[in-house]
Amino acid sequence: MEKPVLVIMAAGMSSRYGSLKQIDPIDDEGHIIIDFSVFDAHRAGFDEVVFLIKRGISGAFHAAIGDRVSKFIKVDYAYQELSMLPEGVSLPEGREKPLGTTHAVLCARPAVGTRPFAVINADDYYGPEAFKRLYGFLTSAHGQNEHINIGYPVENTLPEHGEVTRGVCEVDEKGRLSSIVERMRIAKSGSGAIATLDDGSAVAIPRGTTVSMNCWGFSNSIFDILDESFRHNIAKGLEANPMKYEDLLPVAVCRAVEQGKCTVRVESTHDAWFGVTHKEDKPIVVEKLRQLKAKGVYTEKLW
Repeated sequence: MEKPVLVIMAAGMSSRYGSLKQIDPIDDEGHIIIDFSVFDAHRAGFDEVVFLIKRGISGAFHAAIGDRVSKFIKVDYAYQELSMLPEGVSLPEGREKPLGTTHAVLCARPAVGTRPFAVINADDYYGPEAFKRLYGFLTSAHGQNEHINIGYPVENTLPEHGEVTRGVCEVDEKGRLSSIVERMRIAKSGSGAIATLDDGSAVAIPRGTTVSMNCWGFSNSIFDILDESFRHNIAKGLEANPMKYEDLLPVAVCRAVEQGKCTVRVESTHDAWFGVTHKEDKPIVVEKLRQLKAKGVYTEKLW
């Protein structure tokens, strides 16, 4: 069995953050949030990481993290290119926004090759347990069309203030993913969380409800499934919303599950997730990582 590789999606344009949040230091040692993901993945057993980026930030990305961590783990790069489209599909004039996370994963295919792989977001902190579970699954015996999603209890993913969007996992009696229902305007409540619907009504999300934070482990067969899905959706998606359509990985995977093309095991981690979406998030992330260092989860200098 080939060893799995970690793919980190870092090609987002960071429009909400206002700068390249992927390479914004979050401690006094100059670590960026990706450092902690790569560090946790490496000690879980991963020995190669593929950074999926835009070519335009290649130099800055190499300097901020790639060159530094390459002393400890093998580093490769893949590029999310708008030109990487199925035959017969063309982009509308002026389109610059990336085409979504399904497209991103497909752009990483040449670097991944025939290996199994994990996929995470660059601007999210997932915790050590997630990478142990990913590596354990990807190096164990399982069906070629079986994959894994690492979920989080909803209460471990919520900010103290404000509202967020989360993908609520529906799981069958065998612990396999049935669907992911996107809930918007989720805020903390005493019993877990509350989601406000478009009509103003509220839906309770109890403590312990598993949500997906785009932390996946895939057998290599997922590439053919995603490629078929992307080819089916991209032309009509761009026709309906030429400047903003994105083909999203959770949607593509759930559609494949519904069509019986694959199964996805859902495993929850006890670690807290946190991420940097807006500039206001950064001080919170800085403090949480400081607390984790104080508890001995990390040393002050990782590398």
